[in-house]
Amino acid sequence: MTGLGHGNLATIHNITITTDDSDMDMVAVQTVAAGGLGARTNSLNIDSLNRRIATVPGIKNSATRRMPNGTLRIYVQPYHAVALWTDGDSYYPLSGDGTIVQTPLDVRDDGAIVFRGKLPNDISEITTAAHTLAQHINYLEWIENRRWNIITTGGITVMLPENDAVAAVRGLNSLNEAQRILDKNIKIIDMRDPSRILVK
Repeated sequence: MTGLGHGNLATIHNITITTDDSDMDMVAVQTVAAGGLGARTNSLNIDSLNRRIATVPGIKNSATRRMPNGTLRIYVQPYHAVALWTDGDSYYPLSGDGTIVQTPLDVRDDGAIVFRGKLPNDISEITTAAHTLAQHINYLEWIENRRWNIITTGGITVMLPENDAVAAVRGLNSLNEAQRILDKNIKIIDMRDPSRILVK
């Protein structure tokens, strides 16, 4: 919890900011919230303050309550990075809904799942499934707004089906554990038809 403030109950003299994320850097949120200090208690626009807080990188939601003792209580909910997106130069941490949640990194985090190009609204399930193959994945790519390709570190393109890509990733992991297919000298693993796998 972070506190800011001075006296007189007719004005906002204290601001407390809380979050469930103990590792979150609160400096940017404090800076935005400090604009409310000294404001008249009854004239501070809470919706406007919440909108300003929502512009802080990494913040998903905020809720602000005006207390009768001249205190503002602000709760912030941060995004949590589950993967990275790259433009080829930098790596941007992503939340499960594909929102960039922090400033870009110059290098890829070891074990992070990386995406390129456009993304669908939810990447959480495919990200979770892909972690079983993280050491083999260079990046994932959303193809024609309907299905995924996995590009491996060895240059293999794995074409996943439109429906149940998560099951296909699990199947690919089982196949790799049994036959080390991702270490072989091949170019394409076509899994778009769930009844058969084509290897080229």
